[in-house]
Amino acid sequence: MNKKFYLLLSFCLITSISSFAQGSLDIHFNGFGFLDNREYKAFIPRSRTYSGARTALDLGLNLDSLNHFVVGVNGIHEFGAKPYFLKVDPVAYYKFESHSWLFSAGMFPRAGLIDNFPRAMLNDTLMYYRPNIEGLLARYQNAHISFTGFLDWVSRQTATDREQFIFGQSMKYTPSVNGDFYIKDYFMMLHDAGPAVSIPNDHIRDNGAAQVRLGLDLTKHTSLDSLSFEAGGMLSLERTRENDGGGFKTPKGFVASAYLGYRRFAFFDEFYAGQGHMVTYGDSYYEKKMYNRLDIIYTPFLFHNIKGQFILSLHFSPGQFNDNQEAFRITYDLGRKKLVKWNDN
Repeated sequence: MNKKFYLLLSFCLITSISSFAQGSLDIHFNGFGFLDNREYKAFIPRSRTYSGARTALDLGLNLDSLNHFVVGVNGIHEFGAKPYFLKVDPVAYYKFESHSWLFSAGMFPRAGLIDNFPRAMLNDTLMYYRPNIEGLLARYQNAHISFTGFLDWVSRQTATDREQFIFGQSMKYTPSVNGDFYIKDYFMMLHDAGPAVSIPNDHIRDNGAAQVRLGLDLTKHTSLDSLSFEAGGMLSLERTRENDGGGFKTPKGFVASAYLGYRRFAFFDEFYAGQGHMVTYGDSYYEKKMYNRLDIIYTPFLFHNIKGQFILSLHFSPGQFNDNQEAFRITYDLGRKKLVKWNDN
């Protein structure tokens, strides 16, 4: 069934070329490999090793400089697993992109769009196992502000599957074009309804979180490649809609981070203190009342569009001071290569 679907999409894309007076057809190949070993005594079920590779290939039909249709596939293979592709996600979307606006609708990569969300809200394994947004995304940006809003459909309701979707937004505001100070905010909410066949004592859940951060980018005042600091607050929203309507639980806390980069080395430190959060797609460590994570990053090679990184992560939480994580990731993106261009004028 999937093969027929992909063949039909490819046929429609290729045969539709003749319908447009001008445009181009291109191909895009990218992916990444990962080996991520996690030694978590604080969360034994998540103390495991993730390893594998993702490969994405798509064809793009460019009607002009603004309007694009893209179809392709994104497959994952976990090392040592059989069959050789654990899952293949379809890529099929429309994209409008101008200097200020970006709009995408369909099934499109999350990389570069919402992968900057704090790990307390969207954890870092999503890049391994859920590479696409399935829904809508819009972004507006100018010299002072960048705003992104999205709707991501996680699960369609059936007799056994739950209805689940995530909606959210992120914003960065820089008051002065050449200034050091900026403001960021992030918000996301998971709507989790039951399957079509009701389950006794099962209720609709809403689960989300928000952060507001003040930031200072001091890079241009130093000889470093990058130096920035952020601090702010976090709020999570947890509700089960029982017969009485239910009410939101709203745990709160303080967040701070610092990033320093120089040549092939970088250090990223994140700190949290406050009440524990139960964010479904967030990092489990934020269930703790205090947590600190230090990432030590080394980039041994950086060649054109290929980058390899070693990352040592040290996790500190009450009662656990030796949790650690070692990861190696290699990413590659060969860019879009034009196959054919036409102009009937």
